[in-house]
Amino acid sequence: MRLIIFTLLIGFLSGLNSTSAQTANWLPELTETWEPVPETVLSASFPNHPSDAILLLDETYQDKWEDADKWNFENGVLTVAPGTGGIRTTGTYASLQLYMEWRIPENVDGEDQRRGNSGIFLQELYEVQILDSYKNRTYTNGQAGSVYKQHPPLVNASLPPGQWQSYHIIFTAPVFMEDGKLARPAYFTVFHNGVLIQNHAEVKGPTIYTGLPQYEKHPYKQPIFIQGSRHEISFRNMWIREI
Repeated sequence: MRLIIFTLLIGFLSGLNSTSAQTANWLPELTETWEPVPETVLSASFPNHPSDAILLLDETYQDKWEDADKWNFENGVLTVAPGTGGIRTTGTYASLQLYMEWRIPENVDGEDQRRGNSGIFLQELYEVQILDSYKNRTYTNGQAGSVYKQHPPLVNASLPPGQWQSYHIIFTAPVFMEDGKLARPAYFTVFHNGVLIQNHAEVKGPTIYTGLPQYEKHPYKQPIFIQGSRHEISFRNMWIREI
């Protein structure tokens, strides 16, 4: 009889321990994270910017771009001088959040790729295309908002030439191992005029015009490059936040 009572008691206590363990697993504080505390950043809309943003087109723009004086800068707007080539930042960056506004001139001529062709290159290698794609047919992985020659935009959110347009880009930089092999590819998420057009698109390698892209190890931080154009494309309100 004593053995039976002892066995029942052990079973009862085991049940209590099991119930206590299950209850502990459902305590909300067990899934709460308190550290580290995120830094406070104040958001803002045009013509302002987040409080921790790096401004690339303010009154000190000449210190932030190599050969910036070969383009025209007036009232916060930087305009391509056709035939002068592109410009690159003096600073180097890797993963980042980038916001910029750009405008194709209203009197743009040409068709297909010859209509306000430019591009923004992250790490000087990975391009989001700039082009007048408003009622202008071209290959889809070369139109505005494409990851050039790799990913067409999900939709065409282009406005007519002469109007300001915006890109909001989240770029995740590629990572390489010591032996040069790719550990993680680059990714683009892009909003064009507030519309999602690239959704964590995997980049296949550096932008090239012909052939298939292939990664090669490069420094983790590199400049941002804006391609020149045969047209007077304008840029304003450009800022970045490093990730």
